[in-house]
Amino acid sequence: SYYMKHLLALLLAAISLTSSARAASLGPDVAVMEVRIGKEKQTRQVVIGLYDESAPYTVENFKTLIQKKFFNGLRFHRIFPGSLVQTGDPSSRWGHAEKTGTGGPGYTLPSEIRLKHEKGAIAMARLPDKINPAKNSNGSQFYICLTPLPKLDGHYTVFAKVLEGLDVLEAISNEPTNSDDFPLPKIVIKSIVLQPRDTTPTKR
Repeated sequence: SYYMKHLLALLLAAISLTSSARAASLGPDVAVMEVRIGKEKQTRQVVIGLYDESAPYTVENFKTLIQKKFFNGLRFHRIFPGSLVQTGDPSSRWGHAEKTGTGGPGYTLPSEIRLKHEKGAIAMARLPDKINPAKNSNGSQFYICLTPLPKLDGHYTVFAKVLEGLDVLEAISNEPTNSDDFPLPKIVIKSIVLQPRDTTPTKR
């Protein structure tokens, strides 16, 4: 019948939309981040997949900063055990805990709020709604969810996800902090480089 055909067509359209959304969700590049925790000699690796289609401006900015080596030497400056870690503030390079958390590259990004805060999601930090009603993102500070954080959905731009190394970030989140959640050991991004997703080195 016409009704059944119409229903079938709708179902097929929904299925194809779902599969194409899944297929298109991650872009062609990954960001490979090397992190040093405290006095450890060996760096630890985190591989990040990027949502080029869902957050094009944010991903393009992230790639530009990587190519400029902007993140190299920055510290993880906020950590919450088993929940969230944050980095990307250029003022953290000098280790001033009281100043860290307010810095950026000198510009903000338009909000691209589409994706959920699932485990491993990476999102841009921003100033609160009261002074930032447009929900514009900080140009460089980002945080990584170590558990689903649905209360943040609809408020921040999720632009990437952890493909490998979530255990590294969980270990970071459990380091001791001061009263401002600033880690006491120096936890530093040694480097971030872009690589084609299909040639990413296997986890060490």
